[in-house]
Amino acid sequence: MVTLGFHASHEQISPRQLLKDVQHAEQAGFDAAMCSDHIEPWSARQGHSGFAWSWLGAALATTGLRFGVVTAPGQRYHPAIIAHASATLAAMFPGRFWMAPGSGENMNEHVTGDAWPPKETRQQRLEECVDIIRRLHRGEDVTHHGLVTVEQARIWDVPEPPPPLIGPAISVETARRAADWADGLVTVNQPPEKLKHMLAAYRDNGGQGKAVLQVHLSWAPREADALAVALDQWRTNTFAPPVPWDLPTAAHFDGVSNHIGEEQVRKSVNISASLDRHAEWLAGYAALGFDELYLHFVGQHQTPFIDAFAAEVLPQLRPDPVPVPAALPRASAAPSPAEARP
Repeated sequence: MVTLGFHASHEQISPRQLLKDVQHAEQAGFDAAMCSDHIEPWSARQGHSGFAWSWLGAALATTGLRFGVVTAPGQRYHPAIIAHASATLAAMFPGRFWMAPGSGENMNEHVTGDAWPPKETRQQRLEECVDIIRRLHRGEDVTHHGLVTVEQARIWDVPEPPPPLIGPAISVETARRAADWADGLVTVNQPPEKLKHMLAAYRDNGGQGKAVLQVHLSWAPREADALAVALDQWRTNTFAPPVPWDLPTAAHFDGVSNHIGEEQVRKSVNISASLDRHAEWLAGYAALGFDELYLHFVGQHQTPFIDAFAAEVLPQLRPDPVPVPAALPRASAAPSPAEARP
């Protein structure tokens, strides 16, 4: 049975509210949760970016969910620090934490003042970091000299089991390369043929573990409102690489996205007022071979989405329907476009 998770968007929601949202998602029947690790949102309209590692400790302690985080060791974070942080969470909450170490984005990494390397260098740096993190998770004393430097580092509280390191990928080539080191693959919704090629590239090259998909979606009882929320909150997130890798600030993303309209946004976000249509989309992703789907409603007010999907969508994706708690309405009204702004 496919895992149906909740994506906690730090870039759009304050950490205090987001903690309430993920607790609500668990109570409503979501199976798991994930988030990204940013210091900068993609837009001033999104307006938030809490520290994921602090929040994860609170979220793991106050729910029973399994959590993942997409992060980037190598520039903003030394790999020994990421190894230390992840080992501590995995030791406190065995079997409930995974992370997806990626090559990073300039919007988060430029804060160190170091030059932003080209993609191939970033990829090589990531692979060094993955090896360092795995050795530290085994309790080794690690010294390493390469694109990153480590001197006599050791993790004293070794996690058992160590957290899985999932490979994040947007392109077929990155998925193929992740097969050499990853414990699974995570990507975002893209055209089905592209997703098929990514899964094949990962599996055919020996990639093991679960395939994970983050699904960007917008729902409201009225189609116009669902579209308005997506345009307001997610039009900065519609660009193909290298744009999202290389722009440095939310102001830059806002500047280049002023012309983005409905057609472009619909390529990145599943937008519909029909809950049945959302269920069809999600079932289609599962049929491609994804084991875990993390649903990201791109609006800032999560309660209507959580309640409506718990009542009408999640049961359609489970072979044995889970009863919806009596406290949950069958479908809640979504906020107006004006309410979707910070």
